[in-house]
Amino acid sequence: MVAAVTKQIEQFVQELGDERSYELFTKVPSGKMLRTKLILQIAKTPEAVRLAAIVEMIHAASLLHDDVIDEATKRRGVDSINAIFGNKSAIMLGDILYSKAFYELTKFSSQIAQTISHAVALLSLGELKDVELSNSFNSNEESYFDMIYKKTASLIEASAKSAAILAGLDSEAYGLYGKNLGLAFQIVDDILDITQNEQTLGKPALADFAEGKTTLPYIYLYQSLGEDDRQKLLYLFKKELNPEQKAWLFDKFEETGAIQRAKEQARALGHEALEQLHKSDEKLRQIMEELIERTY
Repeated sequence: MVAAVTKQIEQFVQELGDERSYELFTKVPSGKMLRTKLILQIAKTPEAVRLAAIVEMIHAASLLHDDVIDEATKRRGVDSINAIFGNKSAIMLGDILYSKAFYELTKFSSQIAQTISHAVALLSLGELKDVELSNSFNSNEESYFDMIYKKTASLIEASAKSAAILAGLDSEAYGLYGKNLGLAFQIVDDILDITQNEQTLGKPALADFAEGKTTLPYIYLYQSLGEDDRQKLLYLFKKELNPEQKAWLFDKFEETGAIQRAKEQARALGHEALEQLHKSDEKLRQIMEELIERTY
C-alpha cells in the first residue's frame, strides 16, 4: 500500500503536465513515510491512499522550504534540492507541491480538508517560531514544545485524525495519538542529532546546536548545570565545535542524564497516546515503539 501512495504522488505531479517540475520532484529523496503508514493503518479504504499522497506532498513541500531557510546542503544523506538546483527552484517546487496537494484536498469532505489545511497553517507558524527561537539559546521548555507541535506534530495529528474520519472512528482519540506520535518523533530526532554519527544521520552530529536549535536535551542539560557550566554552554551555542568542546558536551550529557530524561519524555508521550485509543491496536503500538526506540 505504501508503494501505491508513492505511485499516486507521481501521478499527481505528472497531471500538472510540466516536465521540469516532474524532473525536480524525482530528485527529492524519499523518507520514512510515517504519515502514510499511520493513515493506511487507521483507514483501510481506497480514499486513504489519496489522502496519504496529499499529506506526503505537503510534508515534502515543507521540507523543501525548510532546507532553504536552514541553508541545508543535505537531506536524508543526499544533496538537497536547493544545493543542486538553487533556492529559487526549491521554493517553487515546494509551492507547486503545496498547490497541487490543496487542489486534491478539496475533493475530500470539508471536515478533512479543514483538518489538514489548519495543520499546514500551524506548520508554517512553527517554522517561523523555529527561526525566531534560533536567535538565542532557548531554555524555555514550553516554547520548545509549542514549536515542535506546530512544526512537526500538527501534520501527524491531522493525518491520524483525518484517517479516523475516513474510517468512522473516534477522530479526537486518534488525533491525540498522532499529536503525541509527532512530539515523540521530534524529540527522538533531536536526541539522535547528538548521539549518532554523520554516516547514520546523513548530516554532521551536533548540527542542531551549531545551527542555533535549542532542542529538549540541551534544555534539560541547561537546567541541570551549575552557573559556570551554563555560561560555557551558552558560549558554545551556534559555534562550530572543536573535538575538545564536543567531548565536554558529551561528558555533561552523560553526567546530567539529560538525554535519558528526554528519552523518557518521549516514552511518556507514547504511553499517553496509546491509552487514548481505548483498544488494543498492536500495529499502532508497534509504530510508536519503533519510532521511540529507533537509532536513525
